[in-house]
Amino acid sequence: MARIPRKGEQAMPELEALGIFRNLGEESRRLLRRGVACKDCQPGLPILHKGTPISGAYFVVGGRLRVYALAPDGTEATLYYIDPGETCVFALNSLFNDLRYPAWVQAEGPTTVALIPGPLFRELFRREPSIQDVTVRALSTLVFRLMAELEEVHAYKLDQRLANLLLLRASGEGEIAMTQQQMAAHLGTTREVVARLMREFVASGAVETRRGRVLVRDAAALEARLATC
Repeated sequence: MARIPRKGEQAMPELEALGIFRNLGEESRRLLRRGVACKDCQPGLPILHKGTPISGAYFVVGGRLRVYALAPDGTEATLYYIDPGETCVFALNSLFNDLRYPAWVQAEGPTTVALIPGPLFRELFRREPSIQDVTVRALSTLVFRLMAELEEVHAYKLDQRLANLLLLRASGEGEIAMTQQQMAAHLGTTREVVARLMREFVASGAVETRRGRVLVRDAAALEARLATC
C-alpha cells in the first residue's frame, strides 16, 4: 500500500537525502519546511499528462521517472529518464515560462517524488547557488541526452537501436528488467515489432527471453550488430 503524501517537516528527511538540499541556508530550510511535499508514485498510469498546468518543481528522491511523447496512433517514445537527485527540465521550463507540460510522465517502478511549489522554488533559485547549479546542470544534461537520442534515431536502424538499448540497460549479470512493451515504448515502435526482432536475437544466441526480462548471452554479437551499416 502506498504511503500518504508527507508534507513539511515530515518530508524534509527524504528531501535532504539529496545532497543539493543539505547545505541550504537556514531561511531556505525554513521555507522548504513550510512548502515541500513528498509523494509516492506507483508504475502504471501517467502521473503527468501533456497539457497539464505545472504548479512547481519536482525532484526524484528514489526510483525513476520516464518522460515520453505519445503519437496520435498511441505509440510511445521515451524522451528521457529522471533519476534520483535529478529534476525535470520540462517542468522547470513550464514553471518559469508559464507554459503547460509538453509530454507525459510515468514512474518506471515505485518512485518517490519531492514537490516544491513554484513560488518557493523561484525564491530558492534566487537565493541559493546550489539550486541554480542543479537547474543549469539539469538543462545541460537534458540537451546531451536528447542529442544522443536524435543521433541514435538517425544513425541506427531499429534492430540496432534495440541492441543498443539491451546493452545499455543490462545489469552486470546481463539482465534487463524490461518487458517487450516497455522496450517498444522506449523505441517508439510496437510490441509486435520488438517481439519479431527479439526472436531474431534469440535465434542467433545473443539473448535469452524470460517473463518480463531479457538475459544477454552474447554481448559481442549485439555490439557487432551496431557496427554494421
